[in-house]
Amino acid sequence: MPTEPSNRTARALAISLALFIGPVIQSCSSTPPHVDRFPGYPIGFVERGVASWYGPGFHGNKTANGERYDMHKLTAAHRTLPLGSIAVVHSLTSGRHVTVRINDRGPFARGRVLDLSLAGAQALGMTGNGTDQIELRVVGFTPRPEGMGVLRVQVGAFADLQNARALFDQVRTEYPGGRITQVDLAEGRRYRVQVGQFVSESEAYPAAARLDRKYDLQSFVVRDDG
Repeated sequence: MPTEPSNRTARALAISLALFIGPVIQSCSSTPPHVDRFPGYPIGFVERGVASWYGPGFHGNKTANGERYDMHKLTAAHRTLPLGSIAVVHSLTSGRHVTVRINDRGPFARGRVLDLSLAGAQALGMTGNGTDQIELRVVGFTPRPEGMGVLRVQVGAFADLQNARALFDQVRTEYPGGRITQVDLAEGRRYRVQVGQFVSESEAYPAAARLDRKYDLQSFVVRDDG
């Protein structure tokens, strides 16, 4: 899976302290980058933003749809698009484009919308910079038998399980369906704290914005394919 930053112990302690000594500092709101499902969804879905790429450290790892990640194939990771979506990705800087299949979840870094495979990044000429401004448009879709999972708000990821549990205990009462998931990444094991079970972006993104304001977080919405 694509890489994600770990939360420092000090940040977890700061969040805990803020809950007891007074109001937390408000962070930027989580704004929905797209509309809810529409007839034919996800075909026709369009999104602009920053793309990154992931390569050797994840080659051979299991992806969200159960495949082994092959950095030499034209695939990509997106946080909410249904697995099996086929997207044309245009570089807004070079004008190049490439067609990729969504088979993984990510990027787990705020401010990015897509993680391309090495092959996809090479097709756009973005491996040197590491990121690129892109527009993606879904042009095809092969649904999975199990259908699309619910949307959740990921409020943090920790290297230490106790820190993950501390944050989970603070936010678990806000929305039902919270959990801590374990994932092994190139940089080590991470514990992701997720809350809620939402069926649409119009429910999930306001919930993420509310949690960010209340707890001084930098959360994002991700689809649960489990």
